[in-house]
Amino acid sequence: QVQLVESGGGLVQSGGSLRLSCAASGTIYSSYRMAWFRQAPGKEREFVASVTWRNNKKDYADSLKGRFTISRDAAENTVLLQMNNLRPEDTAVYYCAADVSPDSSPGAISAYDFWGQGTQVTVAS
Repeated sequence: QVQLVESGGGLVQSGGSLRLSCAASGTIYSSYRMAWFRQAPGKEREFVASVTWRNNKKDYADSLKGRFTISRDAAENTVLLQMNNLRPEDTAVYYCAADVSPDSSPGAISAYDFWGQGTQVTVAS
């Protein structure tokens, strides 16, 4: 079992930055893929970024490349999401997720086995 706890959300002005953190308890095996998703009100949950634990391979949603950066700290069992130049349309609940045997697309929601409770990010215009 893996428990994921997100933190770092909040209210920020348009153009500002936030860094989200996902703390994982339990064993994170080298085969895992960790990811961030987000869900805006009235919309479906969407892929933001992912990173593989073993070789640090990163994937991003095309629309977010250049503004968002995912990283992992293996020593701390933590996954970070640095978000820069935030826009009102980035307002959403951001979720951390873990895929224990990644064999599908990084953006496939159904592939992820464990989810955090989410952290709210609100970007004011």
